Amino acid sequence: MPTSKQDLSQLTKLGNTAKAERKLEVFPNHAGANMEVSLHCAEFTCRCPLTGQPDYAEIEINYVPNKYVVESKSLKLYLETFRDQGVFHEHLAVDIGKDFVKYVKPKNVEVTVMFNSRGGIAIDATWKFNG
Repeated sequence: MPTSKQDLSQLTKLGNTAKAERKLEVFPNHAGANMEVSLHCAEFTCRCPLTGQPDYAEIEINYVPNKYVVESKSLKLYLETFRDQGVFHEHLAVDIGKDFVKYVKPKNVEVTVMFNSRGGIAIDATWKFNG
């Protein structure tokens, strides 16, 4: 089934100059339960909540859509809101996961943040939701 004008009717960021905000946009899922989606962000940045030093990570979001699929530009802008925010790595996985559930309402989702080494230690954290 091709993408229809109705599928696009609620999207405000795609194709427009848009401001980064902590909100995700969605469009209808035409596949029902027969689809898994993997999203990869290889260039994520945020800051240490104590020192303000920059932290760099890759983020993977794997989910099974229910009624909606996340629109990728809105995800890019959403992730950009963390750029100057101080957040512990483990908290980031939880924050992204809970926001993803709030806006996308997937059947299940797994958010993994994989931070580069800092002080000789690299941290990966995974948050899971099974609705």
